[in-house]
Amino acid sequence: MTTVARTAAIRINARAGAVIAMAAFLGVVAFFWPFLVAPGKFGSHYAPPLIFGVLLVIVLCVVISEIAEGGINSKALAMLGVLSAVNAAIRPLGAGTAGIETVFFILVLAGRVYGPGFGFTLGCTSLFASALITGGVGPWMPYQMFGCAFVGMLAGFLPKASGRREIAMLALYGSVSGYLFGFLLNLSFWPFSLDPNSSIAYLPGLPFTEQFQRYLAFDLATSLGWDTGRAVTNFICITLAGPAVLTTFRRAARKARFEAPVRFRPGARP
Repeated sequence: MTTVARTAAIRINARAGAVIAMAAFLGVVAFFWPFLVAPGKFGSHYAPPLIFGVLLVIVLCVVISEIAEGGINSKALAMLGVLSAVNAAIRPLGAGTAGIETVFFILVLAGRVYGPGFGFTLGCTSLFASALITGGVGPWMPYQMFGCAFVGMLAGFLPKASGRREIAMLALYGSVSGYLFGFLLNLSFWPFSLDPNSSIAYLPGLPFTEQFQRYLAFDLATSLGWDTGRAVTNFICITLAGPAVLTTFRRAARKARFEAPVRFRPGARP
């Protein structure tokens, strides 16, 4: 079976890779703060998500600047702008109804074709542009940007494959990422979304195992249907339209020649 070569539209150097690794660590801390922050440390349940949200914005800016410094040219920047605009335009079509989210479809396929650096940056810019268009700017936006950034980045690290095997792998990844995205995003608002007397509410000071069981019950009771809608949408979109979109993206990558070095030749003397 022949495999399809992937083109890295945005190169990630060693320093940018180290920054992304540090950002991933901070992102895990930001999402899982209910299990990590000591009770009463910040005075209220509302302070940690706001503080971590601001930190995520700063970290994302640093990561994107490092990626840009490492190797993003005008062609990759143009492609990033076009796909960000497309993603921002098609996201309101689903509007989150029954969990239907159309933003992950292009994100997974673009990360697959153009590499993890492009997928990470596209996840950030798509959600940012969409939030500006739909008025969805709020303390939840940094968490959504970070979650989508890693969905696109991990798509670029999937193993090599081609044909139906590649489409099946991407569709499965799209489904799993749909569940994971909802699981992580719920962590950002779970501690202050329920009555503290509820059996599935966040209760500071509980052991990790009991706290995690409460969160699992909360996620299953409130978000499983929405996450399933997102996972099914990703699976169907990638299965039906994935081959055509992948072909289009790869044709654009061949014509753009992102990895071709730029050389300047001296002009001829008159």
